[in-house]
Formats: sequence, structure tokens, C-alpha cells
Amino acid sequence: MSPARQELLRLLAMKSFRLGEFKLSSGGTSDYYVDCRTTTLDARGSQLTGQVFLDEIQARRWKPDAIGGLTMGADPIVVAVAMTSGQIRGFLVRKAEKHHGTSQRIEGFREKGARVVIVDDVCTTGASTIQAIEVAREFGFEVVGVMCLVEREEAKGRPNVEKAAAPAEFVSIFTANDVRRVHGKLNPVSSPTVFAVAGTCELCGRPAVTNMPRNRCEVHKV
Repeated sequence: MSPARQELLRLLAMKSFRLGEFKLSSGGTSDYYVDCRTTTLDARGSQLTGQVFLDEIQARRWKPDAIGGLTMGADPIVVAVAMTSGQIRGFLVRKAEKHHGTSQRIEGFREKGARVVIVDDVCTTGASTIQAIEVAREFGFEVVGVMCLVEREEAKGRPNVEKAAAPAEFVSIFTANDVRRVHGKLNPVSSPTVFAVAGTCELCGRPAVTNMPRNRCEVHKV
């Protein structure tokens, strides 16, 4: 892992990760929440976000003309990558068509046939990412890649996005477990280890080794 990637992960764990009881946009509940915007809108966090996303784009050899995503989770990522690259343009996708002016859903870069990468901050069900993909293609963009900063690895988010993105590749910079693991190391008192007496892993069915905060096996414990 590059130094920039390591530092960005640490910032996410420090600034964006919270334990508690939260209602998600999907309608479900969770014992943690990742608010990426507290990192991507941070001065240093923005620098790191731009560099890490750009490094990944270059490693994949996607060579996009522009980068964009659904407002507002994608907004700071788009700006950070555009500024870091010095040449990749940015665009934002409105959640709904505006009813005044030009009534367009895509703001910023608008060139039909251009190669674009769709970005998002957090992927749970993948709904916002998929919406951006569909609007971009409807406009006339060629989607060459899809990226998210943090993937929650639940609610069928990955297969949903992969299906919508195909044949483009879907890449996540970090998983929620990555962020949670570092958060636990930085806050050991608030993240105690409690071993399960009985039970199975809620993700795969293997014997659980911990029940804090949920029943997880050795592979899926955080």
C-alpha cells in the first residue's frame, strides 16, 4: 500500500468512521457509519483523495477524459481528482432534472462520446452509483471505469454495481472493514474484543470467534 493510500485510510478511520446505531439510505440499520465527506472535504484529505484515485485510474489505464458522479457524495472526489491530474475534467450528476435554466442533469463537462469514470464515496446498495452510470450513458458518455472510496460489502452492492457498470470494471479503494480495523487500532478502548461462546458468522455461517459488535468468524472479524 502506498504512503498516500495508508494516510488516507488513517484519516478515514479518524475522521469518518463512527460506531453507534445508524439508519442507512437503504432503509436498513447498522452499528457503524462512514461519513466520507468529513475526510474528502478536509484539506489534507482532499489532496490524498485526488492522488489515490488518480493513481488507481492510471494503474488501470482507463485514460478518461472526465470524472464524475452523483451529487453530493461524488462532488469533492471529482474536484480533487480534476485538480490533482491537471487535465481530467469533472462533471456532476443531479439527482433529478432541474426545472429551470437548461434543465440538464449533468453539470460541468459535457462532451458526447467522451471516456468517463464514475465515482462515489460509499457503496452500500450501489443505488447512487448505478444512477450516475445510467445518466452518464443516457447522455452519451462512454463509461470506462467505476470507483468508490469505501465499499460496505453488504446489501448486494458490488454485484448490483458490477452488473450496471459492465463491461466497465468496478473498483473500491477501501472496504468498510479496512476502515473499521484501523479505527479499532486507533481507539482500542472503544473497540474491545469479546469472543463468542457459541454461534455462527452472520456473513458465511462458519463458527464465530467474536460477538463484538456482531457474530463473525476468523475471516470476517473486524
